[in-house]
Amino acid sequence: MSVLLRSGLGPLCAVARAAIPFIWRGKYFSSGNEPAENPVTPMLRHLMYKIKSTGPITVAEYMKEVLTNPAKGYYVYRDMLGEKGDFITSPEISQIFGELLGIWFISEWMATGKSTAFQLVELGPGYSFYLAHEFFDVLPVHKFQKTPQGWREVFVDIDPQVSDKLRFVLAPSATPAEAFIQHDETRDHVEVCPDAGVIIEELSQRIALTGGAALVADYGHDGTKTDTFRGFCDHKLHDVLIAPGTADLTADVDFSYLRRMAQGKVASLGPIKQHTFLKNMGIDVRLKVLLDKSNEPSVRQQLLQGYDMLMNPKKMGERFNFFALLPHQRLQGGRYQRNARQSKPFASVVAGFSELAWQ
Repeated sequence: MSVLLRSGLGPLCAVARAAIPFIWRGKYFSSGNEPAENPVTPMLRHLMYKIKSTGPITVAEYMKEVLTNPAKGYYVYRDMLGEKGDFITSPEISQIFGELLGIWFISEWMATGKSTAFQLVELGPGYSFYLAHEFFDVLPVHKFQKTPQGWREVFVDIDPQVSDKLRFVLAPSATPAEAFIQHDETRDHVEVCPDAGVIIEELSQRIALTGGAALVADYGHDGTKTDTFRGFCDHKLHDVLIAPGTADLTADVDFSYLRRMAQGKVASLGPIKQHTFLKNMGIDVRLKVLLDKSNEPSVRQQLLQGYDMLMNPKKMGERFNFFALLPHQRLQGGRYQRNARQSKPFASVVAGFSELAWQ
């Protein structure tokens, strides 16, 4: 019971911990170079005190604490753009990336009648309009495992066998976040992000009511993956429970979940792979223009290396996906009212999600 798990009474917490009989045995993400002993970080001390006081915590709460709580003593920088060394080193390529995103929004603005009231709103870590990634990766996820007794949420607890060490356990009964799991879910392990669902619901309502569009870019999947919760330190995989506060934590976006949370209020497109989206947006044409204008071998090399990082399927090209929310009439050949006397039809082709002819 969630009340039992969350109680602040010491004896009751001991009963709650003892009532969690299953140790979660999902995939363990590790670099393979973890220290023999678990360093006792300020965050680990804080978490152990919290768990001793209130009982095991959800993975979502664990992520929030590790990524945002000042108790960790220092700031863990966002490590995910550098996942497996994925850096865009060329400012020119970064500029191209930003330009293509700007073109996408301008395209939608033009397709919907060039309204004089126009707002460009970014949700992300602050620099994502130029790098456009990590739209949802700072949002915590709840993890669930299917058992003979039904879905059970994964919690983080203190390992009773090892001092100053954390472990995963399963809740003894249903928890509130289970409501976000589809009744016909076929996977045996799922991750849900209620916070992302709230954002998508809000965006969908606003787009359905007043028009507009949303473009989401992040690494993720379309409801096919199971256990994606992982840690990174110095751009290498790191055990998520070792030395909390010293590594970045993340989980892939489940785009099928985002699509469901739109609840049919708006149309959705994607997800499609980054290399496909950027190719459709004309990155090859823009790259050729820059290469033709450059006489510096070092600049040309940076351009080609940056392009490879963005487009190579083994790098960022297939790791990242693009997903869009649009009004239904945008795809149904409807008409947007430009003013009281004039309206303008538009094509249903959406830039980036359809192959366009570039000249």
